[in-house]
Amino acid sequence: MSATPPGTSRADRWYERGTRYTWRPAAGPAAGRDVDIFHVEAGDPDADLVVLIHGWPTCSIDWFDVFDGLARGYRVTALDVPGHGFSDKPPDWPYGLDVDAELVRHHITEVLGRDRCRIVAHDRGDSVALALVYQLTEDPDASGLTVEHLVLTNGNIYLPLASLTPFQEMLLDPNQAPAVVEAVTPEALATGMGATTFTPRREEHDPTVAALAATFAHDDGTAVLADTVKYLHERVEHEVEWLTALSRSTLDTTLVWGLCDTIAPPRVVMHVWEHFVRSKPGSNELWFVPGADHYLQNDRPEALLAVVRAAFDRTGPSPPGPTTPLPVPSDAAVAPTGASPIRVDHSH
Repeated sequence: MSATPPGTSRADRWYERGTRYTWRPAAGPAAGRDVDIFHVEAGDPDADLVVLIHGWPTCSIDWFDVFDGLARGYRVTALDVPGHGFSDKPPDWPYGLDVDAELVRHHITEVLGRDRCRIVAHDRGDSVALALVYQLTEDPDASGLTVEHLVLTNGNIYLPLASLTPFQEMLLDPNQAPAVVEAVTPEALATGMGATTFTPRREEHDPTVAALAATFAHDDGTAVLADTVKYLHERVEHEVEWLTALSRSTLDTTLVWGLCDTIAPPRVVMHVWEHFVRSKPGSNELWFVPGADHYLQNDRPEALLAVVRAAFDRTGPSPPGPTTPLPVPSDAAVAPTGASPIRVDHSH
């Protein structure tokens, strides 16, 4: 843990809301090792639990704009997995999706003392959530936790249709990665993301971009980028079996996608919907959010909140079409007719 809090207002406020605990996995590649985990909670402690799982290379601060909105009616929790945000970033930690899925299960059952939850995930967090669902549905020894609803948002959950960035490709190349890690700064990484993954684009001094830079700088987070990005190898190895397990489950599933995303473009979610989710048991829906990019929870937080609440409240299929029109932010790059999230399809 760094001696001083991060240096931007948005990051400061998030940091000050959080607490920490030490996790020591009992099994697996991290067995017997200690790592400190940062987490934030809000809402009625007795309300239904919603778990928010962040992506790469960011952290739980991704949920800043929707956190308190979800806390009106639910108990909401968000944590930083090792190597990200305000959690520990040891150079020799076995960073991986299965390890993080075990952490999420520990966080829910042991730290929060719950045996049921709903999950909303984004980007890399989609893969963590799918790994957790696989563990719970395929492992006869997995018990003590029921996921009642799974919401997956923009992420490369089927990599053959993804568009990895040049930065990701260089980090995955062992010949280029050391020089890239040496050269990148927290500010440059955050500014690059602001210029490519948000709609409208955000500049260096935008509060969201500045907060990302602060979280990357915490505990020298850019030093482990080449290690944490290797989750994509694990994703390639297991994505079909994880999606197949989901397709056999009765878990209610909602897919929500910002339409402006060029990293995890809409073709990714359309493939997953058609081949793994549309015909699965349970109640399942596909939603698009116009005017939102990869970070739809920051671009269109009010739209994501509307979709998540509609998903959690549904008792059966609803016809495709837009929700009640939502106000368009003054700086939005969409026309008023694009303000409403669109229910594209539902399971039959």
